Amino acid sequence: MHDLVIRNATIVDGTGAPAYRGDLAVSGDQIVAVGQVSEPGKREIDAEGRLLAPGFVDIHTHYDGQCTWDPYLTPSGWHGVTTAVMGSCGVGFAPVAPNGQEFLIDLMEGVEDIPGAALSEGIEWGWESFPEYLDALASKSYGMDIATQVPHGPLRAYVMGQRGIDNEEATAADIEKMAALVKEGIAAGALGFSTSRTLIHRCKSGEVMPGTYAARDELFGIGKSLGELGQGVFQMTSNHVDMDQEVIWLRELSDMTGRPASFNLLQCDERPDLWRELLTWLDDAAAAGSKIRAQVAGRPSGLLQGWRCTAHPFVFCPTWQSIAMKPWPEQLATLRDPSFRARLVAEVPPSQGGFYDFLTRTWTKMFPLGKEPNYEPTPDQSLAALAKAQGKTPAEVAYDLLLEDEGEALLYFPVFNYSYGNMEPIREQLLNDNTILGLGDGGAHCGAIQDASITTYLMTHWVQGRTRGDRLPLERVIKKQTYDTAEFFGFHDRGRLLPGLRADLNLIDLERLHLDAPRVVHDLPAGGRRLIQEVQGYSATFVGGVQVYAEGETTGELPGKLVRGAQHPVARVS
Repeated sequence: MHDLVIRNATIVDGTGAPAYRGDLAVSGDQIVAVGQVSEPGKREIDAEGRLLAPGFVDIHTHYDGQCTWDPYLTPSGWHGVTTAVMGSCGVGFAPVAPNGQEFLIDLMEGVEDIPGAALSEGIEWGWESFPEYLDALASKSYGMDIATQVPHGPLRAYVMGQRGIDNEEATAADIEKMAALVKEGIAAGALGFSTSRTLIHRCKSGEVMPGTYAARDELFGIGKSLGELGQGVFQMTSNHVDMDQEVIWLRELSDMTGRPASFNLLQCDERPDLWRELLTWLDDAAAAGSKIRAQVAGRPSGLLQGWRCTAHPFVFCPTWQSIAMKPWPEQLATLRDPSFRARLVAEVPPSQGGFYDFLTRTWTKMFPLGKEPNYEPTPDQSLAALAKAQGKTPAEVAYDLLLEDEGEALLYFPVFNYSYGNMEPIREQLLNDNTILGLGDGGAHCGAIQDASITTYLMTHWVQGRTRGDRLPLERVIKKQTYDTAEFFGFHDRGRLLPGLRADLNLIDLERLHLDAPRVVHDLPAGGRRLIQEVQGYSATFVGGVQVYAEGETTGELPGKLVRGAQHPVARVS
């Protein structure tokens, strides 16, 4: 008798094969039969009318701190994620010198907009080396499996001290030490190494993060350690406008080491057609045998703006700053005062520099998100267009929109992947065989972005609800976030519904699948703020054959563990 049999499901198995009606049986933590199952189960579920898919493998998250206090890693767990990879973009919390915790918290707060007070109160420190960090993670249980990479920023700070933080050039001895520590971390179970070269990623102090300007000998010296081990991936985040230059050395490093490498691929306004060139380059590299993949997003990478968020059009105005630190009820009462509104909308904020001015004053790229969140707005829905139609200033329109829904309404600012005013670049990126789904940033950008829900959005928007253009096949959408992501990191034991593989499963009612609008909550340690996005339609999520969610509610079970390195069919996690 099997432990679990799910019957009469619409099975999309993660391989890209056409959906079919069938059953699935689980014994222990493994799938043991798929198709027609005649044997009974100790527990049986009639899945008539529902989709059965593998659990989603999210390869780009920032739960490095949150996993020490939140075993469910919300909100990703709500959206069908059963394996989460952390340590992305060169930030994390190990290795760490005995007096280095504060800098790593400031680094994470600056780069990923995770409240420093929440990290300070929530993280249960108890490690110095990266293997010790892995041991600390392995001592806990979770609502999903987790895995991590060795991040460049903490590594540089640990080895080089203030010189590393200040982005001084690494010496040969520094590089040798960093390479040895990366090799030590990967041997202990890290999935690889991550670095960031984008000027957007800055410490809390405003300085670019450690490793941003790392020279070739440093990058190749560290990368060489992956080749010597024959393990691990190399993940790089770079300035999107310069990515055509960065991928040249990344491919050379990957070819030299024989290890897979990835880079972030997003459309940017400065070079709106570069993404096409990079897809062609990517295809040519793959045809030549290079192991390069681009991480792509499922929707525009956009900033959410609201009175309670990190940013909004008035955030730098002195009149706003006069109430910025007051309790929310007092702020809301003040915002409803017509005289305050008149002063604020008339005020011209002092310049904060190009990028910050761009985010807060570019009215043509600001849109109302709406209670039914619209991530593909049309140009006539921009605040600039609405202001012209209503005979108001864009600032007046922004103020009034932000006051809707008791002051909780949000504006949407698609920073990347929306230069054409549509999602065609994203669609082509998702259809490319050499891209993998990433960039959801679960756990990060707490006051500005909520893209951990992209796993769900691929189904609600691209499969079912796109308002214009071609939809994407369900089978491809599932494969993109299961088999493709699992295979890239060497998780050969999951990502497909096949006998002998891990029983990570999502049972989904596609007819009911619905994304709520993001909203601000203060449920992090120390009352820290974050954006969440809730969902309906996930009937059940299983991790290793154990049900973790039932209709969106946790079951109390925590079967997830730390995954150390590559995994193979019938292999088990630590």
